[in-house]
Amino acid sequence: MSDCIFCQIVAGDAPAYHVYEDERCVVFLDLFPASRGHTLIIPKRHCQDIFDADPEDVAAVARLSHRIAAVLDRVVGADGLGIHQLNRAAAGQTVFHYHTHLIPAWNGQTLQLHGRAQGNAHELEALSAEIKRELAQI
Repeated sequence: MSDCIFCQIVAGDAPAYHVYEDERCVVFLDLFPASRGHTLIIPKRHCQDIFDADPEDVAAVARLSHRIAAVLDRVVGADGLGIHQLNRAAAGQTVFHYHTHLIPAWNGQTLQLHGRAQGNAHELEALSAEIKRELAQI
């Protein structure tokens, strides 16, 4: 879908700090991170939310959540990690392409699902490279 930012990322027509890609999914850092390491996992095939997602795409996102969570834990050293999946505007979904957020959390930090400010490009690029290196080792 040409008006979907995540479909544009999949097609290479929108910028993103990619950390992983396979035949079904793309993983990239959120450009407006709620915390350092805020990562998104999306299926390549467009679907609005979990209600119209292909069950195999949902399973692929879940499997990647497990793998990426372990890497984020090592790379960013957070005290915890939230894994969030929102469906429809009433639940907080703002991009209408099925996706999962992995959001590192630190003690004393206020929980946020969406960042308010764009992340620093140099920091996002460096973090993306560090996550890729760590993924290559497992």
